[in-house]
Amino acid sequence: MVTVPEEAIEERFLAATGPGGQNVNKVATACQLRVDIFRLGLHPETYRRLKVIAGSRLTAAGTLVLTARRYRTQEANRQDARDRLAEMLAKAEEREARRVKTKPSKAAKARRVDAKKGRSAVKAGRGRIRID
Repeated sequence: MVTVPEEAIEERFLAATGPGGQNVNKVATACQLRVDIFRLGLHPETYRRLKVIAGSRLTAAGTLVLTARRYRTQEANRQDARDRLAEMLAKAEEREARRVKTKPSKAAKARRVDAKKGRSAVKAGRGRIRID
């Protein structure tokens, strides 16, 4: 598990969008979390996977930008952004399972060829009937 140092995180609160009436217009409840991922000391493979997961949320300068505006309160949005960051980092740490190469058995090859021959016979039988 990657621990995120507080100095790598910058929080900003912005005016949220969407429903909420006057509350949305006067209170900055949306939380924008900016994380400098170079300060996290990630393994190169983890960093590569994080870049893929983050997509356009990762800037060229190496800052991961997450905006949470799902809830009506600042604290709930702040927690949501941090939870999403933790989830993203946990997903980036997961290694893909190595694929074990396998070969089809002789019986499987024979079944495949038999199925192809059967299908070929069905299609051949659909042709024009010739009277010789």
